[in-house]
Amino acid sequence: MVSSQALFLSVKAMMTSSQFEEMGQMEDEPWTLVQKNGNQFVVDDQPFYVNGFNTYWLMVFAVDASTRGKVTELFQQASGVGMTVCRTWAFNDGQWRALQKKPSVYDEDVFKALDFVVSEAKRFKIRLILSLTNNWDSYGGKPQYVRWGKEAGLNLTNDDDFFSHQTLRNYYKDHTVLNRVNTITNMTYKDDPTIFAWELINEPRCPSDPSGDKLQEWIEEMAFYVKTIDPKHLVEIGLEGFYGPSTPNKVPSNPNTYCQQVGTDFIRNHQVLGVDFASVHIYADSWISPPISDAHIAFTKSWMQSHIDDAEKYLGMPVIFSEFGVSAKDPGYNTSCRDNLISTVYNTLLDSARKGGSGSGSLVWQVFPDGTEYMDDGYAIILSKSPSTSNIISRHSTRLTLFNSLCKWKCHWGCKKRHELDESHYHDEL
Repeated sequence: MVSSQALFLSVKAMMTSSQFEEMGQMEDEPWTLVQKNGNQFVVDDQPFYVNGFNTYWLMVFAVDASTRGKVTELFQQASGVGMTVCRTWAFNDGQWRALQKKPSVYDEDVFKALDFVVSEAKRFKIRLILSLTNNWDSYGGKPQYVRWGKEAGLNLTNDDDFFSHQTLRNYYKDHTVLNRVNTITNMTYKDDPTIFAWELINEPRCPSDPSGDKLQEWIEEMAFYVKTIDPKHLVEIGLEGFYGPSTPNKVPSNPNTYCQQVGTDFIRNHQVLGVDFASVHIYADSWISPPISDAHIAFTKSWMQSHIDDAEKYLGMPVIFSEFGVSAKDPGYNTSCRDNLISTVYNTLLDSARKGGSGSGSLVWQVFPDGTEYMDDGYAIILSKSPSTSNIISRHSTRLTLFNSLCKWKCHWGCKKRHELDESHYHDEL
């Protein structure tokens, strides 16, 4: 293999000087909003493929002056390997350093911390997917909304009442992040091109209704509501990708039988008006078995291809694999296991991109700056301490950047012709 720098230089040699100068000028142009054209993302009507990451705790770190610098450090390091999108939490409900202390009651210091995260992302040319709440108890989420409802005297029986009780739906809709005016940039969030997309909820599940109707109605209401406030930005749900009752022929593709009992339905959910692109997570080590095995890679390939095909045939939209990783706590883990998984994800996406397919990007779970190991859930990648992984990430970023640029120079958007980068430039024979 060669380094990403060598790849960059080899492709530069294939370009005319005017083409290379145009690439540099593109980097200096003002940002515009990411949109979609059919089954791909576009910026100024040109392709935009995503190589990104998750770091969920940025807002909380930005509250305290002693840890705020880690936000800057992270964006600087991620930008250094060409990553262009970060997914993070724009919520913290009723817990330590809560953004939303009670329904529609906010801590201004925490909101200013989120302002800082957005402004720093802009400074390092990283766009943000901002998630608006959690299915899980971490950072409050669905269970906290139910606790608030009970405190208000509502007769609630389980956490899934979050999806069905109109008072709790109204609590969610009153969460005012979209209308926030950034105290640093003076730009309203709903107008800021730094924001790639809004995510309705991280990993929604509604096991009390395996039919999926309850969650489907919630998605329909909330996607439409978010679009009424902000018709400019993209919206995605936050799903893990499990197939449900609407596609019984696809259910065998799920990693286990429990997945079809959690009230989600990949194709049906993503056909909702207002949902712009699909999200899928990949955790073979927790869904199939913790010990590292070849079965994890085989599952990852088939899981990705199934969802790419569905996004093309049934949804007509891009799909982002918005969480994927392997835990260092898994039996048999080593760095090469992680590198193999990441390379598998990247190569599958590149195969789709070459064909003009729906595979539009991925967000590794998760990237950390130095000195934050105490937050590690087993999946953390510290770029400065992971040279082989960093090189794989950087090489993928370079390939996507050059792919987009060559497409701009050689053809109109939507063209599926072969580009000057031949097949060898997309795979690990280098």
